[in-house]
Amino acid sequence: MFDNSTILVTGGTGSWGQELVRQLLEKYNPKEIRVYSRNENKQVLMQRQYQNNKVLKFIIGDVRDKERLSSSLKGVDYVIHLAALKHVHICEAQPIEAIRTNIIGTQNLIEASIQNNVKKVIGVSSDKACEPYNLYGITKNCAEKLTIAANSEHHITKFSYIRGGNVIGSSESVIPLFKRQILENNEITLTDERMTRFIFTLSDAVSLIFKALEKSFGGELFVMKMPGMKITDLIKAMIEELGNNKTNIKTIGIRPGEKIDEVLLSKHERNNIIDDEHYFIVLPSVEVPGIKEHYKNHKKTSLPDAFSSVNTRQLNKEEIKILLRQGGWLDKPGTTQEDTVKHLGPQEFRQPI
Repeated sequence: MFDNSTILVTGGTGSWGQELVRQLLEKYNPKEIRVYSRNENKQVLMQRQYQNNKVLKFIIGDVRDKERLSSSLKGVDYVIHLAALKHVHICEAQPIEAIRTNIIGTQNLIEASIQNNVKKVIGVSSDKACEPYNLYGITKNCAEKLTIAANSEHHITKFSYIRGGNVIGSSESVIPLFKRQILENNEITLTDERMTRFIFTLSDAVSLIFKALEKSFGGELFVMKMPGMKITDLIKAMIEELGNNKTNIKTIGIRPGEKIDEVLLSKHERNNIIDDEHYFIVLPSVEVPGIKEHYKNHKKTSLPDAFSSVNTRQLNKEEIKILLRQGGWLDKPGTTQEDTVKHLGPQEFRQPI
């Protein structure tokens, strides 16, 4: 479906966006990929990476700017919506900014996509949108509901959402921070030893975005089937590979908006789902024309409980090491601070929640 098509990716210079563009170029033959983001420096770096690639078009823009979005969507077939404010503590401290980007920005995209007769739009959400406790989760929950409800109107564009957990090594991942802490200070900061989190590789996450976009009718919420891990097991795995017997674990306590465990599928959603090979597909609570007929031959399933990072399959320490090793997060750079920074890259290493 992507061959000879024009795809626009909001937030396309982030870690998800860059992996998505890489796979689009490797696996398909798109007519044009429009990378829409507000970060000029990241666009320059990405342009250098793909020198003279005529398929890529870079657009400076913000999802808050509906006019810019609308002009950028002319001739677009598919949209993958990744743009968001994602750091929980930033959203807690500056709530209006999170609302403007994550909620109003999503509504701007919905309206601009309809105006331009885009075929399909798929948004990417977070486990924090399920049973939201912090403002980031609340804004992503609103974005999901706005997007799903857009299918109840009569127009060409179809909207779906995908909900996933933490991706190894992404700009929101704690793994780059842990690595830097070990190599520079031989210390790791732990918020709470009871914590569990979903975990997934970036490559697999993006591949499943493509599967959901291809499969979607419009109105579904695709929930990724992801394993979980204990944060203490992650820390032990990284210390064993990168640290030593003197590596210190410093407990700093839970921060505002933080959960002990994450939930991808709540107890309220679990009775309205279809169990697919790679996903749980949550059918909409609002009326979406045609969706019941589309899924009439698919058997609904009911989970015994919510799908959370504590009751999903837990990765053991050795499995965690395999995933870290695949992403290069257990590679040891030089011993100097300059070598360490060069190896880890210029991104800001904030500890996410």
